[in-house]
Amino acid sequence: MSVLHIVNKSPYDRNSLDTCLRLARADAAILLIEDGIYAVQKNAAASEKMRQALGRHPIYALQPDLRARGIDPDNMIEGISLVDYDGFVKLTTEYDKLQSWL
Repeated sequence: MSVLHIVNKSPYDRNSLDTCLRLARADAAILLIEDGIYAVQKNAAASEKMRQALGRHPIYALQPDLRARGIDPDNMIEGISLVDYDGFVKLTTEYDKLQSWL
């Protein structure tokens, strides 16, 4: 069963992202929304764990949340895909199960 993991908390505030990355199976994808977006930045504390996770999972970031937090897409880790709201909805239909990390 494929799972879309949705992380909405900052990796600098909570351990939701770390727990998600530790428990996500090989057929899972990760979608970063709201403050979870902070994990996409190059040269940040979470950047190495995100690069490693990209070797195991597709990772997506919600573009409107990136924009709302003033993060330049050019400062994103290479390999993370941006999605809009329609893309978010499409992802929810492509996976068997959704897991939100609070």
